[in-house]
Amino acid sequence: MSGQALNLNGYTDVPEGKIAFVVTSLEMLEGPSVPLAPAREDVSLEPWVSPSADGYCSMFRQVGEEWLWFGRLTLERETLDGILGEPTREFFRPMINGKPVGLLEIDYADAANPELSYFGLTADAIGGGIGRWLMAQAVDMVWSRPETRRFWVHTCTGDSPQALKFYMSCGFKPYRRSIEVADDPRLSGVLPKDKGGHVPIIE
Repeated sequence: MSGQALNLNGYTDVPEGKIAFVVTSLEMLEGPSVPLAPAREDVSLEPWVSPSADGYCSMFRQVGEEWLWFGRLTLERETLDGILGEPTREFFRPMINGKPVGLLEIDYADAANPELSYFGLTADAIGGGIGRWLMAQAVDMVWSRPETRRFWVHTCTGDSPQALKFYMSCGFKPYRRSIEVADDPRLSGVLPKDKGGHVPIIE
């Protein structure tokens, strides 16, 4: 199956040990005319300046393990340190009672087209509207920059089933669909085997 061409009008087998996701890229071409969410007093947004690799990976896992987030976990430490230290990349954590409950990462490497690189909440913070509040903070920050022409993000079928609908409800519109194939991170030990139950392991 190695090197097998993608069948664009039918099924294509994925090699053993691999996992495949359908990726949807979305864009926002202008800021919202009304706030996405009301102000809140129970949560605050804290800039996360120069996060350590260990601290970042810990939060990355808390937010994304169940949704098979693995991209940053497979990087060499030197590579990850370089990403975390990029001057065009900004990190934030929503805080409740002094405890971080999520991750917001925005990449301004292309100033006109900033990317929402990572966005999510810990399991105990989901369901109370904090996600929409967090997105409102991101959108306000991005569109407060005069250089911004487009804000974009991508999500995939490995992510939360609610992610795509959530992004669209916040004003992002799909513009591209891709297929990502990678080593299943649960088989390599990057993620525990009991994570991502919505995407079965095939050994």
